[in-house]
Amino acid sequence: MLINAGGKRNSGDNAEVISAPDPKVAREAQVVSPSASGEHGAIDPKVLSPSVAGDPLGAAGGVLRVPRRLVVAVTGASGALYAIRFLRQATHHFDEIFVCLSSNALAVLAQETGKTISGPVTEAQYPGGNFVPGVIRFVESGSYFSPPASGSFRHDGMVIIPCSMGTIGRIASGISNDLTSRAADVCLKERRKLILVARETPLSLIHLRNMTSLTEAGATILPASPSFYNRPQTIEDIVDTVVARVLQNLGITQSLQPEWQVKESAQESE
Repeated sequence: MLINAGGKRNSGDNAEVISAPDPKVAREAQVVSPSASGEHGAIDPKVLSPSVAGDPLGAAGGVLRVPRRLVVAVTGASGALYAIRFLRQATHHFDEIFVCLSSNALAVLAQETGKTISGPVTEAQYPGGNFVPGVIRFVESGSYFSPPASGSFRHDGMVIIPCSMGTIGRIASGISNDLTSRAADVCLKERRKLILVARETPLSLIHLRNMTSLTEAGATILPASPSFYNRPQTIEDIVDTVVARVLQNLGITQSLQPEWQVKESAQESE
């Protein structure tokens, strides 16, 4: 299927040409599978990645993009602010983000931020603000009947932030006793990006061996180890030094932290 500059379907000998939709209405159309409907559906901007290279419709390449999806899990490790700051950034780069918070994650959130959440978590309840509306979908930590639990659900990777040593141990041992560990297990078996923002110190030999096993299985261990060479001024600045590295490991161009020894003018021209 190709995209044209007009507003109607145009049939060719071997392909159907469809015009690029108006970016302003990009999120309101829907692509229907021909096998499901018996005909070609309308264009769904949800299948267009609005964040890639500033080309929301893929018009430059003339090709529709599949939706950019991310799975995020938050465990009971200290560092609730890492998850808050990361999600704020991630909503600007992904079309759908499935977020799973453990009960301990909610307890730590209350302890560290003073924000208590009771009942099903909603975007309005979760602290941080500045989320792109409609991107985040909270899923129950014990639900295996949600998309991230299956390998048939295609997505661009999973981030566990912060990640407790207990969670790392269960994933390393292949124990899928909740949605977080199951979704991580799916990432490993499907060879998808899995980033674990480990938050613990000091580390025991068991911790180190578990992280070694996960690294050998294809996961990325990205410790919550802030950097200070850019002279952060606030707690948020410090946290963002880690968030920036997570975004970079997802292949996202970020502006939270400059690249080391790269002039700003050079980065802006990229």
